[in-house]
Amino acid sequence: MALDEHAAGLITGLRQQGFTSFSQMTVDQVRATIATFTDLQLPPQDVARVDETHYESDGVDLPLRIYTPGADTGPQPVVLYFHGGGFVAGDLTVVDEPARAVALATGATVVTAGYRLAPEHPFPAAADDAWAALQWVTAHIAEYGGDPHNLVVMGDSAGGNLAAGVALRARDEGAPVLRGQVLIYPALDRAADLPSRREFAEGYIVTAADMDWFLDRYFTSPGDAETPYALPARAADVDGLPPTLVLTTENEVLRDEGEFYGRRLREAGVDVTIRRFDGLVHGAFWMSGAVPRSGEMRDEVAKFVTRTISGVPTR
Repeated sequence: MALDEHAAGLITGLRQQGFTSFSQMTVDQVRATIATFTDLQLPPQDVARVDETHYESDGVDLPLRIYTPGADTGPQPVVLYFHGGGFVAGDLTVVDEPARAVALATGATVVTAGYRLAPEHPFPAAADDAWAALQWVTAHIAEYGGDPHNLVVMGDSAGGNLAAGVALRARDEGAPVLRGQVLIYPALDRAADLPSRREFAEGYIVTAADMDWFLDRYFTSPGDAETPYALPARAADVDGLPPTLVLTTENEVLRDEGEFYGRRLREAGVDVTIRRFDGLVHGAFWMSGAVPRSGEMRDEVAKFVTRTISGVPTR
């Protein structure tokens, strides 16, 4: 399918501004660039309440933001959302607008969790932080009107990796029991030799060289990348995972590894929905103002989360 006209216009505009590749930037430049994604978003919608708090991981206090969509009508389902940014960048600000949108569309309390960034804090810092955030939510979200027994984890890009990793770890440790996981163009398998990594190696927001650059800063040894909680595609088995939604975009390097992971879960008996958005590019979930079809991705998330938290089969 042809590249979406708004995505194509965005890529052209970035090139005209001199943007070439994240892999040609310094870490500070990457962080500054990803912070500007808020300029591509619609104005944030109002929710009933936003609470700022923190959780502790490895002796460090890390930020949490809790979005309550409406009036208190009893314990609300919860979505724990990990932001993307290649493990190097991103924060709670860049996902403020999409988190509000998900909360309003689902009626769920949405929690966004910050985590330590590479290269200052390489693996397993982010993975351990994500797990600590999940433990905090299960222990404390009831204080904010959330139901810790009706919990979905979600993430985009690097955040999709973290969401998939904590789902594996929750399965392995027997708790908490998750109702679902939402993986939006997740980074799951560095070694994947799949067509999308070759076909879209250059020219589509995030290049193959960019992915290598990000992961080179997250991992400090080859052995890190063989750990399932680092790259969930390395898991020896994937049975017993919760219902899963995998969203991919057509024109990007990570497309096939996300879809391959989804199919692998399905073969293991997991209830999986895989949806590819033809014409779109990596990062579209954050681009509600610049790429209107971002709304289609959010609608798919809302549909899955609403069905999952209500106990309705997702297929």
